Amino acid sequence: MMACDPTALMTSVCLIAGVIAGGGAAAASPAPPGGGCADLLTFYKDFRAFQKPTVADGVPDYTPAAMAAQQKELETYKKRLAAIDPGAWHIPEQVDYHVVRAEVNGLDFDHRVLRPWANNPGFYVTFFPEESDQPKREGPFAEGAVEIWSCTLPLSKEAAARIGAGVRTIPALLAQAKTNLTGSGRDLWIYGAKSVRQQSADLAAFAAKLDASHGPLKADLDRAKKATDDFADWLEAQAVSRTGPSGVGIENYNWYLRNVQLVPYTWADEVGFMKRELGRSTALLAMEEIRNAKLPAQAVVASAAEYDRRFNDAVTEYMAFLADNEILTIKPWMDGALRERIGSYRPGPREFFGEIDYRDPEVMRTHGYHWFDKGWMVHETSHNPIRRDVRLYNLDNTRTEGNATGWEELMMQAGMFDARPRSRELVYILIAQRAARALGDLFMVANLMDLEQASAFACANVPRGWLSLEGRLVRGEQHLYIQQPGYGTSYLMGKREIDALIADRKQQLGDTFRMQDFMDTFNGVGLIPASLVRWEMTGKKSPELETMLK
Repeated sequence: MMACDPTALMTSVCLIAGVIAGGGAAAASPAPPGGGCADLLTFYKDFRAFQKPTVADGVPDYTPAAMAAQQKELETYKKRLAAIDPGAWHIPEQVDYHVVRAEVNGLDFDHRVLRPWANNPGFYVTFFPEESDQPKREGPFAEGAVEIWSCTLPLSKEAAARIGAGVRTIPALLAQAKTNLTGSGRDLWIYGAKSVRQQSADLAAFAAKLDASHGPLKADLDRAKKATDDFADWLEAQAVSRTGPSGVGIENYNWYLRNVQLVPYTWADEVGFMKRELGRSTALLAMEEIRNAKLPAQAVVASAAEYDRRFNDAVTEYMAFLADNEILTIKPWMDGALRERIGSYRPGPREFFGEIDYRDPEVMRTHGYHWFDKGWMVHETSHNPIRRDVRLYNLDNTRTEGNATGWEELMMQAGMFDARPRSRELVYILIAQRAARALGDLFMVANLMDLEQASAFACANVPRGWLSLEGRLVRGEQHLYIQQPGYGTSYLMGKREIDALIADRKQQLGDTFRMQDFMDTFNGVGLIPASLVRWEMTGKKSPELETMLK
């Protein structure tokens, strides 16, 4: 094995420090310059350009010939990466290698198994009015997304031109999709058609917000809507004959966990863990209800004025709690990152997360750690040229979703809700919901349930009936999970890895462990799979990760 030669590396400097495994605490060791050896960085840049489809007249090419050519050329990239040996590199550089390898494996899996351009009608939805809380929008989508949320009204000329360029590609892309789509997965077709119908509604809603000065853009939106409606009609007519399974199957799922998500467990392991979490959270909820039986029910937000007051107060209280207890180093932009996403009051029936939010708005502000993650990428730019990029295939979801989910229970245990004991009940309901929908996801993956059955299962196992089949949330979540393997389980599997990481560092550091220091390092490592964060911060591979990476 050949160690990295610092003189051959890029001049950029890693943001995070490496660690060297040893007894007790992990000793910090500065990493050599760069995100890895120069050949890894060169490979990474080449691969990132290669994995994108070719584009003609603004339209990405997902035709069978184009995808066959990309799959053939992918073998060359796999061989190039295999020729790079990271064995003697410092740990952060080895981590970079495995991040890059996971992305290559993701493209390989796309071609061998998922083939979203051929199997998944929802892949061709490209118009998005709302911001995702993930660095990369959840799920597989065609190149060329039109992210309307990033523009403010009234539109500038530059914004209108940018939106128009994206919208004008929609008719041609959807025409191409009719030829590309050959898959037989029933749920993918049925719920993909529903997603396409939603795109039509979103196009119309945005057009209605524009005044007469944007006549050309309104005309582009109208043409895109007509093409979207036509595509939805075609999908619905075709869906009658699409009767096959939509899940990738257990064997493929296990490969994806191991090689793309870098989750060192199997489908069977995850089923067992989710059953345990569902049972644990439901049992602890029952004990909390006994403990709080004499307390009044929580007041539910009932007006716009109350909404604004309580949600803003929740941000204030939450940020003060983090600072006063030295849990997290507070950056100037963090408070605003949460307040910007408060939203507005909505009367009438509530979806699941509304039931939580309207009883104690502070609970879901903890899950809003997502906005801290995205803020770090903007305001605290990493000098690591690999980690500062948004990860492909949502392969960082065990870190992003796992930490945001785990943060809810961690803040509860740190005392955030001591003055409002009934809010502890909400945290356990949240855990139960994540476990129930993850089990539905796992049963869909194995083709033991279809999407409707998985949705009904999740609803039946979430306490208090707050996840309802009458709403849109449950089916929307399960539709995402059948498209993106490993996503539905990432919330609790990632939480498991991060809980273990905290335990590892507490054991290594003993009485010198400080949560604020831990989180500073944790944030600095960046958005990569939780299993790799754990390795880098402790200097040791977990036994499961050791086995997986051999």
